[in-house]
Amino acid sequence: MGYTTYASFGLPTFLVVIVVLYLLFTDSGEAFDVGRFLEETSPFVWGSLGIGLCIGLSVLGAGWGIFLTGSSILGGGVRTPRISTKNLISIIFCEVVAIYGVIMGIVYSAKLQSVPEADLYTKENYFTGFALFWGGLTVGICNLLCGLCVGVAGSTAALADASDPTLFVKVLVVEVFGSVLGLFGLIIGLLMIGNAREFQGPTAPPAIRI
Repeated sequence: MGYTTYASFGLPTFLVVIVVLYLLFTDSGEAFDVGRFLEETSPFVWGSLGIGLCIGLSVLGAGWGIFLTGSSILGGGVRTPRISTKNLISIIFCEVVAIYGVIMGIVYSAKLQSVPEADLYTKENYFTGFALFWGGLTVGICNLLCGLCVGVAGSTAALADASDPTLFVKVLVVEVFGSVLGLFGLIIGLLMIGNAREFQGPTAPPAIRI
């Protein structure tokens, strides 16, 4: 456990400290500039990262939930075959989490339009890129946690149903409320890009009529 904790937290911290000290002692401290990094990174990068994280984390959460639920259904179905069909609804709840991420990815991708590089770095496009990134990250994390919640609840529902059939509906109610968490993330993701416009170049000033 100690080696795992060191590799997860100690090693990245050590590497960051080494990089910071190198920049400091080589008189290159200005290279470590977060604002410069944010300004020089293309808005397309932020938008594409947001879409990728939205779909990727959502699918990861759905897969993790199906792994937890499916193993319990298969294991309990060996002793109690009747639970195999009824508990498939838990698999559907997990799959819905991935569908949330795909839907939001499609909605976000509509904001990505082809813009010449000379006209790309505007405050409106930066706003859209950052909104897509943080919105996608928010939706992805919500769906990841939702998938874990539904997976654990579905696993418990399968084992409880195998032991006592009257407990299935009671545990299923908990699973339904857990699946709603992904819907909350979807709503938050829509709100975060509500004022974000599509990528576009600078608008030409209106012509003056004489």
